[in-house]
Amino acid sequence: MPNLEAPEQQEDGRDLVLPSQQRHAIATIIPRIGAEQGQRTQDQASVAARLYLAFNHMRAVIGRLIEEEAVHGRAILLAPIYMGVGAIFWFRMDSDPPLQTVLTACLLLTGGFLFKPDAGRLLRHLLFAGMLMSLGMALAQWESWRASTVMLDSAVTTTVTGRVERRETYDNGRWRYVVKIDATEKPSIHRPPERVTIFVRKQAEPFTLGDRIQVRARLTPPAGPALPHLNDFAFSSYFNGIGANGFAYGTPTLLSPAGDEIEGSLLDEADIWLAGLRNGIGDRIRRILPGDTGAFAAALVTDERRALSDEATEALRTAGLTHIIAVSGLNMALSAGIFYIGLRYLFSLFPGLAQAWPTKKIAAFGALVTVTAYYLISGFGVSAERAFIMMAIMLVAVLFDRPSISLRNVALSAIVILVLSPSQVLGPSFQMSYAATLALVSGYTLWKRRQHRENIISRSRWLSPVLFVSRFFGGIVSTSFIGGASTAIFSIEHFHRLATYGLAANLAAMPIVSFVVMPFGMAAMLMMPFGLDGPLWKVTGEGLEIVILVAKTVAGWGGDITFGRQPAWLMPTFIAGFLAMSVLRTRLRHLGFLLLLLTVGVAALGSGVPKPDLMISEDGVLVALRQDDILATNRERPQAFIFEQWQKAMVAAEHQPPTILPVDSRLPRITKKERRRRLNAEEQKAVRKAMEEALDRTMQGSFACQKGAWCVAMLENGAILVTIENAAYLPPACDTANIVVTPIRLRLDRCRSGAALYTGATLRRTGSVEIDLSGDKPVVSTAFENPQRPWTRHRTYDWRTGTFGTPIEPRSPVSDSDE
Repeated sequence: MPNLEAPEQQEDGRDLVLPSQQRHAIATIIPRIGAEQGQRTQDQASVAARLYLAFNHMRAVIGRLIEEEAVHGRAILLAPIYMGVGAIFWFRMDSDPPLQTVLTACLLLTGGFLFKPDAGRLLRHLLFAGMLMSLGMALAQWESWRASTVMLDSAVTTTVTGRVERRETYDNGRWRYVVKIDATEKPSIHRPPERVTIFVRKQAEPFTLGDRIQVRARLTPPAGPALPHLNDFAFSSYFNGIGANGFAYGTPTLLSPAGDEIEGSLLDEADIWLAGLRNGIGDRIRRILPGDTGAFAAALVTDERRALSDEATEALRTAGLTHIIAVSGLNMALSAGIFYIGLRYLFSLFPGLAQAWPTKKIAAFGALVTVTAYYLISGFGVSAERAFIMMAIMLVAVLFDRPSISLRNVALSAIVILVLSPSQVLGPSFQMSYAATLALVSGYTLWKRRQHRENIISRSRWLSPVLFVSRFFGGIVSTSFIGGASTAIFSIEHFHRLATYGLAANLAAMPIVSFVVMPFGMAAMLMMPFGLDGPLWKVTGEGLEIVILVAKTVAGWGGDITFGRQPAWLMPTFIAGFLAMSVLRTRLRHLGFLLLLLTVGVAALGSGVPKPDLMISEDGVLVALRQDDILATNRERPQAFIFEQWQKAMVAAEHQPPTILPVDSRLPRITKKERRRRLNAEEQKAVRKAMEEALDRTMQGSFACQKGAWCVAMLENGAILVTIENAAYLPPACDTANIVVTPIRLRLDRCRSGAALYTGATLRRTGSVEIDLSGDKPVVSTAFENPQRPWTRHRTYDWRTGTFGTPIEPRSPVSDSDE
């Protein structure tokens, strides 16, 4: 407290004397202020103490819950998670990490985990996680080396000679062949891919597997992302062993039939035999059941889905019933369950046999043989492989008297798949399947804990039928809701769409699938060797017609919501919350639910991913300008494969085609064969003038095109965009525009005028391009910044020198004067 008796000093140094009344007031007020400050300090200290105690209590509770989770032995459930994280980290890196580094880290972490049992719980868990993450990285690198697929570096028209290894039919009569290449000529490809897919139109009789054919075909490299951060189709093609896609000019020529000796191992011969058996089964089903019904039935057995019409496929997708088509967990579970229950019921008819033999294990073994045969004729697809491994582990658990439906079995199947093919962890099929399985098994575990409450009611003879029906439809509702909710975010992320009426469609369709389609379909397959399968397939077809009718009816309601690209943080945080809620057993799982709610809430309230104003396809053929929900392109009929992905990612519903300008006799006419044509000064001047006049005729944000020659557009920021079909138009285009795009593979990467130039050569290395013009300076994003991974490195290959080059830096679409 200050001393009131001491006089204060004025600025000139003289003492300041206060009146007696002011000194008395100060002497009275200051003790009160000190008391209030002391009370406030005590209150603050009390609040801090309470917060400290609450924090210590929360830490103690979380510690006890973590110890309880450890007692439950949930480490096996975390193993595939850590392995998957390691594999994803390896696949997402810009270049292959040194193998020595990965193996050294794996060995050191493994040694620390095995030989340090006295380490703390946290340290041992970190060693466990690091060990499995490095193992996942090593497995990813091993799979990449096993594949070693040679990817075609650039599009080429050549004559292909090879042997047919796979075939699949389309609804419009086309055939898709997987051909193992023996030779290429006219021209001979320097780095020919080992396997390619070739589409053949209007072929009366398809080739037999093993036939050696020759065909003139246009081959193109597997497609990259349609936009940065979208799906890279070349990634899956690399690990599937497909180095190029193409279409045939005319009908291929048969050089030698399949009866000739096939070069290859015994496994190759067995693979071709199984593929032939699968094709024979599919052809027979489609002969008995024509149209979409037969294609649907064949897809359920052989996983050949391309024969289904686009209309039926879109209806099933919109209604949320596409999981029925794929040979996945649903089909495998129904097949195994029907055989298992049917065989046990058959044994129950003979009480002596049922008491003398372990009928449960015999039925499980028979179901295992059934799903193995199903897997062999299904084409070894990704979803079929995963479903088979999961179902096999569950049936083997029955053989050894272990619980068949458990999270441990799900984790074991995931570990097996990650060991065999870790690249699947990035695919939507793997993610959606395991998300649904985790959610369903977790829900089943919770239901089992409460099942004893219904045991007394279920003993009533009169209520048993009612309970059976209610449980059946209740099971359909609950499984459809749980499966749909758990896979919704993955559908939004990968496909940019969500079927909102999937619950109603599944409630109507699944009883038909469970009681008509699958039982009679399985019986038809068992009777097929004896030629007695026809009537059974007819009954199956009737059920499938009802399913297709349900799909078309529900699709007519609408409800297919389109979502654009989501923020990069959305998927990792959602998956973390989902895994915590599904895998953990204690109250810690509620933290996962809170994280899910927080993730969804922030994503719903946030602004999302910024949408670009300009998009360029990776081949330079298609260019689009975005204004709100309208995409204006330089093509009257844009490529559906690329444009539909742009529409979904941008949530753009309307397409604005270009304005086609009338033919101008003043302009030079250049044919496609005149690749080396150069315009003289007068011709260049005429083209520049025509481009300027076209800009005056068209609205901002739309294209005006001289068909087969060039297109011009005025962007929102005033910049001019020109696309050209022939290199002869490059000089006037560079003089007129700020941005020039051409699919021609030029050696230039920039105009002399300073305009940004995107050519077929530069786009081949960078992939698709998107440009955001909303800021002060344009922001350029490319699909690939450093294409040095095994599935992208072919983009830098130069066939002239036979070497791999360096990537091209993306150019900003501004002129030097603007900079």
